[in-house]
Amino acid sequence: MKVLAALSGGVDSAVAAARMVDQGHDVTAVHLALARNHAGQTGSRGCCTPLDAKDAKRVADVLGIPFYIWDFSERFQEDVIDDFIAEYAAGHTPNPCVRCNEKIKFAAVLEKGIALGFDKIATGHHAQIKLIDGKPQLFRSVDHEKDQSYVLSVLTSEQLASSLFPLGDITKAEVRTEAQARGLLVADKPESYDICFIPDNDTAGWLNKQIIASAGQIIDAESGATITTHQGAHQFTVGQRRGLNLDKSAPDRQARYVVGVDTKTATVLVGPERLLSIKTVSAYQPKWTSGKMAVVGSDVTIQMRAHGAQLPAKITRADDVIEVLLNESTRGVAPGQTLAIYDQDRVIGSGTITATGR
Repeated sequence: MKVLAALSGGVDSAVAAARMVDQGHDVTAVHLALARNHAGQTGSRGCCTPLDAKDAKRVADVLGIPFYIWDFSERFQEDVIDDFIAEYAAGHTPNPCVRCNEKIKFAAVLEKGIALGFDKIATGHHAQIKLIDGKPQLFRSVDHEKDQSYVLSVLTSEQLASSLFPLGDITKAEVRTEAQARGLLVADKPESYDICFIPDNDTAGWLNKQIIASAGQIIDAESGATITTHQGAHQFTVGQRRGLNLDKSAPDRQARYVVGVDTKTATVLVGPERLLSIKTVSAYQPKWTSGKMAVVGSDVTIQMRAHGAQLPAKITRADDVIEVLLNESTRGVAPGQTLAIYDQDRVIGSGTITATGR
């Protein structure tokens, strides 16, 4: 089988590629050039930098497989960075890694790879693909702490059929041990949890340079009274407590959180923690990773952050919109986040959160 191994320059993708070679596949390595410039970047970010490209090339050399660099910087700019800016400008809280997997790694790369005659793409994601009734299904990794099924929940069943996740059956500690045994120099390379296209990790500062902000009001959600002003609603996200610069001498001395953001009116609503509690979630643009739409009334678990809690819920709508009712209230859920739906450890599908309710 002809396998295209995506090498980020990190330890996970290196061991994944090595395992493909061990299995006797005809493996070719590809590193994705995603950044248009690297100003302000130092060292490695786990992917995308010149140093990461060099690390990926060294891995390919050790494995004795062909190595190429594919430039997807223009598409990455349009589908990931521009989308990230637009979502924040709309008052949403997006996950760029989810969008990158959806639009770049498992759309653009698969499309080009299949056109070039490859049968599958192999990546270092910690997740599993299992055949159920002859159809590929996405499952959590055996290492639940490193599980990445959440950021893969946007994949279609067709994309899963052309994908391989060789690391789904081992832990991250075992990956590093295996990399050392293979003599891969990235065995001890640290991971990066930051946004790859923001060099100094200052997301708020970076966004301030990208978005033309309008000053507005911070309003008490219960009384409707104006508390203070702000210099851009995009700087706030639901659940935020720090950086609000509210008057700490308020009579009630009650902690306030962001409970709503309206960028059209440049209004930020704040209130007590209890106003963050929600029991219903609505999401649009559903992707049925399992290949089958969820059944209304079925009991599921949902996840709304990459390493967030797994929350029991019930499906109340499943068509062009997904709606779920949580068994117990949760808090701090913002529009723009990804709603991933599970049947135990199996991913059913996902959608982008548009609204919540109490």
